[in-house]
Amino acid sequence: MPLTDSNEFKKKLCHIYNEVSKELFGFGTILLKATIDNNMVTFQARHRRSPRSTALEGEAPSLKYEVDFYMSSIYKKRIREKLEQDMGLAIEAVLRDYDPHTQWAITNIIVVDNERTTE
Repeated sequence: MPLTDSNEFKKKLCHIYNEVSKELFGFGTILLKATIDNNMVTFQARHRRSPRSTALEGEAPSLKYEVDFYMSSIYKKRIREKLEQDMGLAIEAVLRDYDPHTQWAITNIIVVDNERTTE
């Protein structure tokens, strides 16, 4: 499925992003915006702070950092699977950066550019 820069398409993308968030963390995002530029989808998301995360931060900061890293890796895997299955997108790469102090995450989804692959 080609990327379409329409509100309806972006709503579907955001819905899937929030589904994955709810599946992994138990709740969705506070703020979420999807933008599309050529063959890239960018999600700008502010996540809710988990009570478990706050507890770990005070008692075992290095463990919290490690958990954040692994949860972000799992998030990338799940968002790829859902977007490929539910939206029919052929994904080349999922890049995600998460700042645990502010709870902001930027996720870039690079979709296979069919024109580039046929050259």
